[in-house]
Amino acid sequence: MLVHVLLLSSWRSGSSFLGQVFSQHPSVFYLMEALRMAVRDLLRSVFQCDFSVMESYLPEYPNVSSLFMWSHSRALCSPPICSLTPRNQFSNQTLWVEQACDSYSHVVYKDVRLFELESLYPLLQDSNLDLRIIHLVRDPRAVVRDNAIVLEQKRIKEAEVQYQVMQEICRSHVRINERAVLKPPPFLKGRYKLVRYEDMARNPLEEINAMYQFVGLEMTTELATWIYKVTHGKGKGSIKEAFKITSRSATNVSQAWRTMLPYNKVRRIQEVCKGAMSLLGYRTVNSEKEQKRKHVLRRVKNKNSTVHNT
Repeated sequence: MLVHVLLLSSWRSGSSFLGQVFSQHPSVFYLMEALRMAVRDLLRSVFQCDFSVMESYLPEYPNVSSLFMWSHSRALCSPPICSLTPRNQFSNQTLWVEQACDSYSHVVYKDVRLFELESLYPLLQDSNLDLRIIHLVRDPRAVVRDNAIVLEQKRIKEAEVQYQVMQEICRSHVRINERAVLKPPPFLKGRYKLVRYEDMARNPLEEINAMYQFVGLEMTTELATWIYKVTHGKGKGSIKEAFKITSRSATNVSQAWRTMLPYNKVRRIQEVCKGAMSLLGYRTVNSEKEQKRKHVLRRVKNKNSTVHNT
């Protein structure tokens, strides 16, 4: 039976890198958020390797490359999909994509627009699916906001928009984590894993191997080498480069906010995300001097899980 994995995150939280961690695995058929349709219906189709639902969303003469960021999926860039496919035929491509999907042991899908777990309950209770959820979070001080999608048409003063967005994102992380950890329904137990981007950046092999084990994948020598190379480059970790999948220092990237953000913004984000930062183990800074100081990492326990306090 296929194992189905949902990578659940928010914008600019390192989800592109996490997606590649799974896309590069030879046992994984990987897709990312592609269409503006009901998330649950799309997930059910994708996890069952049914891609017919996508045909009506593509141009009149589409091909596999019309799928959103198709080149980021190793599976979609491998035979029989790419090298054997006429570019003006999608119907055959749909069949080939479905056949290719069926040949993998894991189907992994990344989504950054799901703000609660309740809509996934029917999938978690579906006997035809074996769904695991990996919830990726990141220090809100390091997250660049995508205002329009989160707030939709709410009328908010421009200066406050970014903070309202962060508040909504932080609240969603709290809702999801509390629902999955504090009093999870029976069908959710053992099927949810929280991952902090900062932990993955600091100990990539350890954290990624733990995720692989959670979903039933094995680390390979080739994957371990790839992970090391893309997390130990020479990049200094600026805000602009922080979300590119290139070889750079992942630890520098994860802490770039300390030198790139003015303290007044850091303080405001800490105010609107106070509850989430406490729950997820992110330590606040109380002055510009403390913000610029080399960060100290220590392991702390809260009532939900053991995390590193950053």
